[in-house]
Amino acid sequence: MALTVTLYRFQIELSDINRGVYETIDFRVAQHPSESTTYMLTRLIAYVLNFQEGLAFSPTGLHDPDAAAISIDSPHGGHELLIEIGNPSARKLHKATKVSRAVKVYTYKNPESLISEILTEKVHRAQEIEVFSLKPSFLTELEEVIKRDNRWAILFDDGTISVQVGERSIAGELQTHVVL
Repeated sequence: MALTVTLYRFQIELSDINRGVYETIDFRVAQHPSESTTYMLTRLIAYVLNFQEGLAFSPTGLHDPDAAAISIDSPHGGHELLIEIGNPSARKLHKATKVSRAVKVYTYKNPESLISEILTEKVHRAQEIEVFSLKPSFLTELEEVIKRDNRWAILFDDGTISVQVGERSIAGELQTHVVL
């Protein structure tokens, strides 16, 4: 019997102080059977922290290993923004930097091993790739409160993510890493 996709609904009150973005976002996230909840939550956080017109999850999901997890298409061809999750290969990032104005990676894994691979493999425009990491403990706390239908308030200010779910408040740091 084939495993099925799990669909989650999120209604998020976003307050991104640094970017001056205050939005109510209502969207759905499909979790592929082979996708861990940690990966899906990292994808969710990346989407919310980059929310803007045109931002979309990959329509092919995990089925297409060459597709970025999240992107904004450019009206002139290519992409304005590509966002990868986890520790994508240097080859994938090399291709991404050639077709997108900006490339970001959100990881819950060791960011230093990712940066080391980027530098070793000589990725195109490597120094322009933005790498962010979330602590697994923060994502584990979010896993405890996730439901099929979610209403969250997310406050992002100066690297701190505060998620309010009902009476529970969960905070974590979004660390920025430099590719030199």
